[in-house]
Amino acid sequence: MEGSPEDQRQDDPGSGVVTAFGQLLKLVRVAAGMERAELGARLGYSASAIASYEQGRRIPQPDFIDRADEVLGAGGVLKTLKEEMARAQYPAFFRDAAGFESKAVELHVFATLAVPGLLQTEEYARAVFAMRRPLLDDETIEQRVAARVARQKIFSRRPLPTIGFVIEESVLRRPLGCRQVMRGQLEHLLLQGHRRNVEIQVMPTDREEHCGLAGPFTLMETREGRRIAYVEVQKESRLYTERVAVREIEEQYGILRAQALTPRESLALVEKLLGET
Repeated sequence: MEGSPEDQRQDDPGSGVVTAFGQLLKLVRVAAGMERAELGARLGYSASAIASYEQGRRIPQPDFIDRADEVLGAGGVLKTLKEEMARAQYPAFFRDAAGFESKAVELHVFATLAVPGLLQTEEYARAVFAMRRPLLDDETIEQRVAARVARQKIFSRRPLPTIGFVIEESVLRRPLGCRQVMRGQLEHLLLQGHRRNVEIQVMPTDREEHCGLAGPFTLMETREGRRIAYVEVQKESRLYTERVAVREIEEQYGILRAQALTPRESLALVEKLLGET
């Protein structure tokens, strides 16, 4: 069927490296004289999971690649594809942004439609992906959820990056998934908001002044001082690296922070909403 998830996966440039890794994994495993069941047992996976990796139907996490390389005595051959496999976890339109995000020393997000991916619980993320149209197949949903959760390692990376969020109040009042899922999400926001390197601000719906009506965006700064802006709508996305374009979005974000509730006021509002959920 045209436009089906299977078609989308085949057209995705990232599927090539996934297929190549799967073929390489099988060659190395066979060369080591090991059956799928034996490899899976030694790594804590089922034989069917190993088959899915070898057939390019699932994308393994970095830890699996490291351990498989060691158990199979691959000498680093599997590890050479680890970075490309990590990129392949994400939709094609987000891969470049994900690369910058993983190395950012400063990151700021303005969210208007849903809780930012970096702050999503596993249950909330699964609900978001399940609502996508055209429908995503179950394996793709689980891959996307795992990739989204894995991105959250940025919060505890050393040195600690500076991370800020401005979130529309309407986002926190929209119980995506169900009220229980949203309750867990609000609790998670409170936990993340108390991190020393994280600031969460809420933009109240009743504000009469709002400079962010052009839509959501993400600002990033790399260790080298490079500043990037990322904007996304539907499946279209763009990375801005030109200083003039990035400065304009930085100006918006600075004013948004001034118009929004303070971090302390914002967490108090989250607590209030949690009590109402």
